[in-house]
Amino acid sequence: MARSRSILIVDDNKGILTSLQFVLGDRFAHVLSLSSPQGILPLLERQTVDVVLLDMNFSAGQNSGNEGLFYLQEIKRHHPRLPVVLFTAFADISLAVEGLKRGAADFVVKPYDNARLIQTLEEACAQKGKPQPHRKSTAENATGMFWGTSPAMLRLHEQVLRCSETDANILITGENGTGKELLAREIHAVSRRRERPLVIVDMGAITDTLFESELFGHVKGAFTDARQDREGRFEAANCGTLFLDEIGNLPLHLQSKLLTALQSRQVVRVGSNTPISVDIRLICATNKDLPAMVDRGEFREDLLYRINTIHLNLPPLRERREDILPLARRFLRHYADRYGRTAQDFSPEAMARLEQHPWYGNIRELQHAVERAVILGENDLILPEQLNLVTRSTPPDTSMPTPQTLEEMECEAIRQALDFCKGNYSLAAVRLGISRQTLYNKIKRYGL
Repeated sequence: MARSRSILIVDDNKGILTSLQFVLGDRFAHVLSLSSPQGILPLLERQTVDVVLLDMNFSAGQNSGNEGLFYLQEIKRHHPRLPVVLFTAFADISLAVEGLKRGAADFVVKPYDNARLIQTLEEACAQKGKPQPHRKSTAENATGMFWGTSPAMLRLHEQVLRCSETDANILITGENGTGKELLAREIHAVSRRRERPLVIVDMGAITDTLFESELFGHVKGAFTDARQDREGRFEAANCGTLFLDEIGNLPLHLQSKLLTALQSRQVVRVGSNTPISVDIRLICATNKDLPAMVDRGEFREDLLYRINTIHLNLPPLRERREDILPLARRFLRHYADRYGRTAQDFSPEAMARLEQHPWYGNIRELQHAVERAVILGENDLILPEQLNLVTRSTPPDTSMPTPQTLEEMECEAIRQALDFCKGNYSLAAVRLGISRQTLYNKIKRYGL
């Protein structure tokens, strides 16, 4: 690396700043440092910098990584070709992965190795001024539907093809992470409505007060901040497909409103009296036991009949073990290409770990495990320790009854994720494969 280059280090730990001044002094002509990220943009306006080493947390007691991600985006917005390397603790690797998706050149894990740190900074610095390449994945559809070879999935595929040319309502059931949204996308893609929109609604993320406005739309002046007419999700999906994910989370008092719209094929915008006809193909999904909810009075029986013309169940990954390695290799090719890594395959020991793991998080858990291993791996083979698989052998509290329903299993999975991540909601959400908002909603729902 040319001795004339400059680096900016942003970290609130003064000991680290002092140490890096010494370590990097032989590699950079100018080693600039800031203990607060607020001075980044003013400094970059005054001085040319070739690479930024950016910590992810600055406020005392704050470990969400949101500060680092925010300032990463600010740097890339004002200086899109300036490489940024994230500085992160080992527990925040999932956040660093999110940083890569948002434009970071690479990341370095604390405690850091000097040689590895220097190599990472040199490689990032060499990319300054070059446009970010668009990597066309060799596994273009790696995050799309994967049917595999298991008998259960082959039967499911045949069912999908049989109902693809109909407009029958479909209910998809299955555990978290089995790919219910991907299956809904596949059904739409092979249907006669494929040229029309697919509108996806996460029912677990819509508050009660916004339900009618989100689904049915509103007119100008219907409520505060309703400054113009707005179509709802039903209208947006007209002549296409409406996918209602997590339908089991819809409160009982709102189920009648949904049922009325489905029966009449009409919606009325909030603040209006004029019905609007809609033509949709409805797909719903849930990980809950809806018949059991009907028995408990938590879900309307007539709504269940309305959405359940055809029932498709996605089996958990542990019941289709012949698909684990093909799926893992699919993800491996995709992420190795995406992140420019050299990983080609899994070691025999890693293959055995993959096949033996129970995969309670299903395909989503497998995908995240392989993505993390590809990023951390430095060789052609992924080793078992890079997969970082933790097997739950027994429930943490053996005095508690074993969860029987999907709802109880979901509550237990959230509780264990929060325990494992020591209450860090961001890490728990990543581990569960859901958004922070969805996690908050579920924590509130289960009283955790």
